[in-house]
Amino acid sequence: MSLREAYKQKAVAELELAHARLVEFKAKAKSLTADTHLKYAKHVDELEHGIESAKARLKELGEAGEDAWEKVKEGMESALGTLREAVRNTTEKFKE
Repeated sequence: MSLREAYKQKAVAELELAHARLVEFKAKAKSLTADTHLKYAKHVDELEHGIESAKARLKELGEAGEDAWEKVKEGMESALGTLREAVRNTTEKFKE
């Protein structure tokens, strides 16, 4: 397996984990009162946006040629970092 393929698999696994957490947060949000639900909706929306952004970067990564791969990888790292932060923020908000 190439380094590029291993990296893509790692990114896919991270996206799947973030999506699983999103499903969990949405289920928890459904059980909240309307006012409280609105409070958490922003964080859930940020997480959804982070997942979509990372998916777009992953697609770019798959389509990038060897010469552009490193540059696209940097964008993927940035998207995954943002996604990790969104998961962390949402997790903290739901612990309150």
